Amino acid sequence: MSQVFEVKVPDIGGSENVEVIEVLVKSGDAVKAEDSLLTLESDKATMDVPAPKAGVIKDIKIKVGDKVSEGSLIMTMDAEGEVDEAKKSEDKPAEKKAAPEKASTQSETASDITLPDLGTDDAVEVIEVHVKAGDSVKAEAALLTLESDKATMDVPAPRDGEIQAISIKVGDKVKTGQVIGQMSGAPADQTGKPKEDKAQAVPAAQEKPAEKAEAPASASLNQGNVYAGPGVRRLANELGVNLASVSGTGPKGRILREDLTGFAKQRMTSGGGAGLSLAEAPVVDFAKFGEVETQALSRIKKLSGKFLHRNWVTIPHVTQFDEADITDLEAFRQANKAVAEKQGAKLTPLVFIMKAVVAALKAYPQFNASLDASGENLVLKKYFHIGVAVDTPNGLVVPVIRDVDQKGFVELAKELAEFSKKARDGKLTPADMQGGCFSISSLGGIGGTAFTPIVNAPEVAILGVSKSDIKPKFIDGEFKPRLMLPLSLSYDHRVIDGADAARFVVYLAQALEDMRRVLL
Repeated sequence: MSQVFEVKVPDIGGSENVEVIEVLVKSGDAVKAEDSLLTLESDKATMDVPAPKAGVIKDIKIKVGDKVSEGSLIMTMDAEGEVDEAKKSEDKPAEKKAAPEKASTQSETASDITLPDLGTDDAVEVIEVHVKAGDSVKAEAALLTLESDKATMDVPAPRDGEIQAISIKVGDKVKTGQVIGQMSGAPADQTGKPKEDKAQAVPAAQEKPAEKAEAPASASLNQGNVYAGPGVRRLANELGVNLASVSGTGPKGRILREDLTGFAKQRMTSGGGAGLSLAEAPVVDFAKFGEVETQALSRIKKLSGKFLHRNWVTIPHVTQFDEADITDLEAFRQANKAVAEKQGAKLTPLVFIMKAVVAALKAYPQFNASLDASGENLVLKKYFHIGVAVDTPNGLVVPVIRDVDQKGFVELAKELAEFSKKARDGKLTPADMQGGCFSISSLGGIGGTAFTPIVNAPEVAILGVSKSDIKPKFIDGEFKPRLMLPLSLSYDHRVIDGADAARFVVYLAQALEDMRRVLL
């Protein structure tokens, strides 16, 4: 006896209007439970929608290019195939009854543990697993520790319960939404609903069948007939590579991350006009000159080193130098240190520099921008998130302070201290280091008179701050001692002209000399 039922889009992590990039079945196809029916692509991931149960596809309600959300009707199915299968197994009543009973009990007592949003589309490494099957845990207790490009992070337990199974181990690579194990204490809305739980959408990259879920070139976005995922497009933007120039080796011509990085390396090292020809460095045996010791670079230094090298080679850097008279500003800061300390904040010069930078960005919006993927358009940002470089034992990281224009000096001082501590403790998440508009690298607490900071792409400028010093300044016919702060502004010459850079740094110096300018 046939039973026709509707198939709808399951929970897809809150995404709305997600594009259908491939339909994997047609009317009349027989499918099994969990077979992929279609593939969706959001701004962060590609995912398959699985069949909720075995049956035959009757009527498909969507097509490639349509936009769907959770609960959207995508097709109807006939469960006749499932019924027929049940009839064939009637000669094994004991097995037939036992299996569903076990599955039902399992679904009521255990549920999948999925990774929360990691703030990155890339796979991150599992460096420590804190629990094992049988352990009882409390909500928010650390289950495992991950290490991304620039930070380590703990994955917390979603609720109180008992660990039933852990499906990953140290050294594995995992992504947002991936199932890492099962635990008891399923949420109320899943209890007793095993079939709905099975119908959760999963990232296509986690399963072999996902290789079949590649969309044709006509389903790609933004760059004509180029077919690539969101993560690859984002990396191409950072590298300044036009994806139309890259040949894809994935299924149906999809451009993979390896295709993009290989193209970028070839462009940088080839002797042609598209790249830079570099002589290969000779291998030197330093031990023959004397005693040596080899120390491995930290993971952060290895990764940031590649990033900094890429930025230095691919961005035409120019650095503009100036000095700001901060005599009055320092007097104001010293007079208000005690007031800030009563509110639990340490009032450092950096918070005033951040506010002055925002004033300069508002006056010269081309500095608060990024080049788009084509390199032919400038994306002007209407928000003001400032990255601040922090020196840690493992290397340099740049947490981002958001909405600096909307916060006061004391609030910024508290937030800056909090992020600096997280950075030194290795607790920054990838989300803490994303979304910056402009970066500041301050060496004022160490020393030096000037330096040339490297632009933190996809930003187009960065400010270096050196140690302030008392210098004579000619005022009203005589030399007077003034506290002068050295400023070093590096910028992307593809976007910013030298005259605009000079105007920006002069405006910034004037704002630091008289902070009333930031109120204008």
